[in-house]
Amino acid sequence: MRLLPFAFLALSSVFLITTFTACDEAGGASNGKAQDRYAQFCMSCHGENLGGGIAPSMLDDDWAHGGTDEDISRQIINGNATLGMPAFGEVLSDAEVRALVVYIREQRAKHAINPTAAAKPDADQIVTTASHRFRIETVTDEVKNPWGLNWLPDGTLLITEKSGDLRTFRDGQLSDPIKNIPDVDALSQAGLFEAAPHPDYAANGWIYLSFADIQTKLTGSRLSLTKIVRGRIKDGRWIDEEPIYAGPIEHYRKAGGYHFGSRIAFDGNGYIYFTIGDRGAKEHAQDLSLPNGKVHRLFDDGRVPLDNPFVDQSGAVPSIWSYGHRNPQGLDFDPRDGALWSTEHGPRGGDELNLVRRSLNYGWPEVTYGMNYNGTPITSETAREGMEQPALHWTPSIAVCGIDFYDGDAFPEWSGNLLVGALAKRNLRRVEIENGQVISQEIILEDIGRFRDVGTGPDGFIYAALDGPDKIIRLVPVK
Repeated sequence: MRLLPFAFLALSSVFLITTFTACDEAGGASNGKAQDRYAQFCMSCHGENLGGGIAPSMLDDDWAHGGTDEDISRQIINGNATLGMPAFGEVLSDAEVRALVVYIREQRAKHAINPTAAAKPDADQIVTTASHRFRIETVTDEVKNPWGLNWLPDGTLLITEKSGDLRTFRDGQLSDPIKNIPDVDALSQAGLFEAAPHPDYAANGWIYLSFADIQTKLTGSRLSLTKIVRGRIKDGRWIDEEPIYAGPIEHYRKAGGYHFGSRIAFDGNGYIYFTIGDRGAKEHAQDLSLPNGKVHRLFDDGRVPLDNPFVDQSGAVPSIWSYGHRNPQGLDFDPRDGALWSTEHGPRGGDELNLVRRSLNYGWPEVTYGMNYNGTPITSETAREGMEQPALHWTPSIAVCGIDFYDGDAFPEWSGNLLVGALAKRNLRRVEIENGQVISQEIILEDIGRFRDVGTGPDGFIYAALDGPDKIIRLVPVK
């Protein structure tokens, strides 16, 4: 397997289009306005499937006038009189041009034969990557829609299931669901998300849960929002529950729906960070008076730090750390330098890996590398002054999900690398980051399931939660 630059992989990954209610997790729908615009203005020259006609194919990497997004946009807008290509700048808006570029990328990726095609192994097959060889073991296949993985100091594995069940796994045995867990909205993308032990769990026993909290107004309307609580497990029961973050009822939205975010990370200095997605209301991500579309920071007991960036701003939610996020479902600290990284679902295109920093605006929905699922444009802008660029974006979408910085000993060449799971692409990636910059990525496993979460076990092996087929697997090195 060859290790290729991240830019190439971002363009050449085979695109999976699936019709699915939760479009973030399936890559979007295939028909839409961008396809119509291509048929209207481009197909007569470039062919029905972009394969070429009287004009060249757009399914290879031979771009006579540059192959960047900007180059392609410029060709669409200005045309090329010498080659007989019309200028479409007067009939297409900037946003429509941007949507066409995304559509071209999608079709190119569907056509491409990925030279880094990762292994699709049987149970006993040895997988060979650029640096390590491993085999896959099934830890348990008795789980249903697993969402999150974390370990207690004694090696007990905490497993959350979307339905609202929290289970433990130890010595080959999967527990019954822990009793007395809070009621959970499990419709659509809602559910029980993360169960994360406090960094000093051995001393205090605290476990933190993130979940879609269900509330019923006097009118009978069912509403939900991401909520964070902590508690302890004793004799198979959830006890001593305390709220850490619970938004006011006016911030709740209709139960079910999309974009709950909900990952948790501790920095080891007494702070908890967690994500809340935009809940399907993209304009909320830019509104500091709402928690949606934000990364939040609190003390681990729920108190608001006085040095949070918007704590003194009138009307702002005081827990906000950064904003302009769509649906961040991966969150982890780089143990080498303490930097906080997040992955978030884009729309149709534009999945992002972000270096999350205090008070910064990450742009959604004002800037994005994607378009709406129906092919209509969101905006023509992929960058704007005062808004952060992603360290890496995947266009077409991979439906990026859980992440983990590898810090075990079993795969020494991967120490400090970021492991990234993908739902729609059904693969597990290894991303190299140096000094805050992505320098490469490699697909290390593919097409064995939807990778919902990934983590480093206390044995140094790499564990992953697969959502379809539902199981927990681990990667075991082979010398």
